Amino acid sequence: MNGNTCPRLEKAMSILGQRWTGLIIYQLLNGPQRFCTVEAAMPISARVLSERLKDLEKEGIVKRQVYPETPVRIEYSLTEKGMALKPIMKEIASWAEQWVETPDE
Repeated sequence: MNGNTCPRLEKAMSILGQRWTGLIIYQLLNGPQRFCTVEAAMPISARVLSERLKDLEKEGIVKRQVYPETPVRIEYSLTEKGMALKPIMKEIASWAEQWVETPDE
């Protein structure tokens, strides 16, 4: 290796390294969810959640499905590209369980 970072790895880290992005992806591993469900699962503002979901949708990681009901129902889910992150997210969760301490420990 010549010390240069792979451009693909650099882009992936920039996408996943945004605050809350990893937790949003981890939450959506549970299946399709409405905005309010994702919002309630973590201490995040609606504005930031909306921005992150739009970014993830633009990257092809999250899919936004609008159901033409009254009232309109919108669900977010991981695409195939997003689901490919499942083993990585599970490994990070496992690593955190073993090595990361929380303030109350």
